[in-house]
Amino acid sequence: MIKVTAFKWVPPFAQGSVRDIRVRWALEEAGLGYDDDLIGFEDQATPAYRARQPFGQVPAFSDGRVQMFESGAIVLYIAQNSDALMPADEGGRAMVLTWLFAASNTVEPFVAQLAGIDLFHAEKAWAKERRPDVEEMVRKRLGELQAALGDRNWFANDRFSAADILMTHVLRDLRHTDILADFPALSAYVARNEARPAFKRALTDQLAPFRAAEAADPALAGGV
Repeated sequence: MIKVTAFKWVPPFAQGSVRDIRVRWALEEAGLGYDDDLIGFEDQATPAYRARQPFGQVPAFSDGRVQMFESGAIVLYIAQNSDALMPADEGGRAMVLTWLFAASNTVEPFVAQLAGIDLFHAEKAWAKERRPDVEEMVRKRLGELQAALGDRNWFANDRFSAADILMTHVLRDLRHTDILADFPALSAYVARNEARPAFKRALTDQLAPFRAAEAADPALAGGV
């Protein structure tokens, strides 16, 4: 059975963003069942967990054949064995790889900088000084991304693929802002992917243990 590590609970701002959702979504699209392997923050630094994930993060993944960490690598592994996530022809596969890495290497660094400032350092003087430049770079990259998408529904081969899982996840990290509203094609792209049944199942499954933890300790719902 496939196992994916995930947190028992995270603060509200991180719910729906923790990267196990990428793997959950890929597995749902591929029609593969899996089990949660839930960990607490106290487990991250243990030798047992570091043996599975050297940085103490989630997700870690195992399927009886391989053990992996890094969500992008795991999604790629799943996609290589699923027609739903990657086409069979060499050219099509190459385009999926191209856009998958574009999401991680070209778009995400700027989005992650902005999210880090807004969510963790917003009141610090250096962050207030730095933020306008970071937002400008985010907007520049989004403009380029929207131009590349054009009037297509998906980035690779005009069909849904693993690349769209990563790109959508990256763009969702802007949902604490209204920036994406200025890029209607990208906003529609994210909404289109969030409407997919596989994404909805993945999101519901990620949120389920958080809701259970909050029901047991209502103070958690406030981010305590």
